[in-house]
Amino acid sequence: MLNSILGAVELGLLYALMALGVYITFRILDFPDLTVDGSFTTGGAIAAVMISHGANPWLASFVAFLGGLAAGICTGLLHTKGKINGLLSGILMMIALYSINMRIMSGKPNIAMLGVDTVFTSINPWLFLPVLTIIILLLMNWFLHTDLGLALRATGDNDRMIRSFGANTDTTKIIGVSLSNGLVALSGALIAQHSGFADISMGIGMIVIGLASVIIGEAIFGARNVIHATIAVVLGSIVYRIVVALALRVEWLDASDLKIITAVIVIAALIFPTASRAIKQKKQAQKRTAELSGLRDVSNSRTLGGDL
Repeated sequence: MLNSILGAVELGLLYALMALGVYITFRILDFPDLTVDGSFTTGGAIAAVMISHGANPWLASFVAFLGGLAAGICTGLLHTKGKINGLLSGILMMIALYSINMRIMSGKPNIAMLGVDTVFTSINPWLFLPVLTIIILLLMNWFLHTDLGLALRATGDNDRMIRSFGANTDTTKIIGVSLSNGLVALSGALIAQHSGFADISMGIGMIVIGLASVIIGEAIFGARNVIHATIAVVLGSIVYRIVVALALRVEWLDASDLKIITAVIVIAALIFPTASRAIKQKKQAQKRTAELSGLRDVSNSRTLGGDL
């Protein structure tokens, strides 16, 4: 049990970078970007190919990040310059990335990294992953509080308003989507190195996992401001992995049930905040009704006393 939870926490930290990328597009930019499923594999494919050919794993991870940036820029250009719907732009890029990833992997469906050094060969994951996550959080929150970051957040809140102030919303959208997919690709590169292989289908369903982490984090830990929200996303990624690990220990559930487990977790995370708000509003309404009823009783008693 303890080993399962520790393994889940480690995976949660690996996937936290991907969840932060999803947070940028879905929460900050309000952009439904489905490029994630493709760019995640792009990061893993680039890292696996470079490392298996003797490249430095740190350099391979950085190039994977750049590959994700490039994928995000393409999606942003399709949406802003090509005037294609945001959702459709992400779908088109996700489809295109499947063929691109196959090209990167030289037509092979998977690439193993056996007997080669990775970033986890020379450093303890329990030291590296928390430090990396904290650094990414600090850099991300610093960026979101710069002028460009504030313009990015304003674009997601009200792009018409920010355009009226002279800001170029096309540029901010491209930057936001590219940074998002860069983080996603970096997460894919690290997970490929952690598992020892990259597979062409490793990115399938990543957008759902990322959304689950964001929703769970916000539902449990709240999101009063950007700093609080980004920390909640990281914690949500860890909680999600722990819940999945515990669910898979149930006797009548198999590893093949992972997708339905994910769907149930997301549904529960979506319903819980709505249900809790409804219950809270109902209690407040009942309290106000009781107070009004009490005031009417006092008023009636005073009226009767005056008549007497």
